[in-house]
Amino acid sequence: MILRLAFGSLLARALTVGMTILAIALSVALFLGVEKIRTGAKASFADTISGTDLIVGARSGSVQLLLYSVFRIGNATNNVTWESYQDLANRPELEWIVPISLGDSHRQFRVMGTSAAFFEHYKYRQGRSLEFGIGVVMDDLFDTVIGHDVAQTLGYNVDDPIVVAHGLASFAKHKDQPFRVSGILEKTGTPVDRTVIVSMQAIEAIHVDWQSGAKTPGKSTPIDAIRQMDLTPKAVTAALVGVKSPLKTFSLQRAINEYPEEPLLAILPGVALQELWGIVGIAETALLAVSMMVVVTALIGMMATIFSSLNERRREMAIFRAMGASPIAILGLLILEATLTAAAGAVLGLGLLYVGLFIAQPLIDSAFGLYLPIEAPATRELLVLVAVIFAGAIVSMVPALRAYRLSLADGMMVRS
Repeated sequence: MILRLAFGSLLARALTVGMTILAIALSVALFLGVEKIRTGAKASFADTISGTDLIVGARSGSVQLLLYSVFRIGNATNNVTWESYQDLANRPELEWIVPISLGDSHRQFRVMGTSAAFFEHYKYRQGRSLEFGIGVVMDDLFDTVIGHDVAQTLGYNVDDPIVVAHGLASFAKHKDQPFRVSGILEKTGTPVDRTVIVSMQAIEAIHVDWQSGAKTPGKSTPIDAIRQMDLTPKAVTAALVGVKSPLKTFSLQRAINEYPEEPLLAILPGVALQELWGIVGIAETALLAVSMMVVVTALIGMMATIFSSLNERRREMAIFRAMGASPIAILGLLILEATLTAAAGAVLGLGLLYVGLFIAQPLIDSAFGLYLPIEAPATRELLVLVAVIFAGAIVSMVPALRAYRLSLADGMMVRS
């Protein structure tokens, strides 16, 4: 009986109730959407580098090494000599090793020297490999492969020339040794998208006429002569390492950290990523708090709507009392109406979330490389819906208690 009365009362105020349900639905969709993006961003963040057991560089901090070697942020405190790199590469525990050389740039994008093994062994998003949208891996000394964002931002295509600048934000350019774009990578959502990739030998080639960070005055070695030179690298900035057996990872890490020839640091990418996420994760907490306040605001709005309707419903309440309804029944009716309203808003909000995910998922993935899986609601999301419904019942108790205290005489009184 009381359920039928609640439905009838809500239908009689369809416009007001509908607006309240929509406000709750939008707030719930926002909250759950932020949660989806938060977990998706965290997963994408953790999947920036996958399948790499160790990252090796000059001794500094684990987060600093991760930032410059993977995210191309900041600079190394020192380089690793080529001799030390060779010693590491010859260790029996290694399955593969990829050198990385950083320091130069192209129009604010970082230039990375590496080997062809980078395209084979660099993985992201749980084992996905790099794919070429157009073109191929570097074949000539002065070939380069560019990331998706570099090509899109600067309007490059295959066979376009690129002139690398010495250092970061530098006006000194290696104009005598221009590169040719040999390939453009597909979007990955990783720092590779913003990277200009060349060979390790090319890094040596463009610095033939440079000493101590400056070009030697009046010296310009012809490209043909450079091609005949021994371009073996003198140092690397860092190295990505794959180990034959996971059981040997920690022993190899300890051996590298205790390397006697020079101070080196080997880090586990997953551990360093968690440490870095702990630093930047403050922003996600703030965003989650803001979206939670939106839900609270919607519930307070529902409470205000119930309060504002009490004066209009005094006669209705009085008639219920006159027909034998107890004050407890009046209290229960209002709480039930609010609970049904909150439940409808929560369910509609969940529906809006999945409609939005279905539409936005491919767009977000292609634009930002952020993959948001469309899955059944997780336990955490279901608990959020239950919490919203329960909170709706709680906030309705304040106006319900006021209705409970209205006297029959006050309800029947005609006001002029």
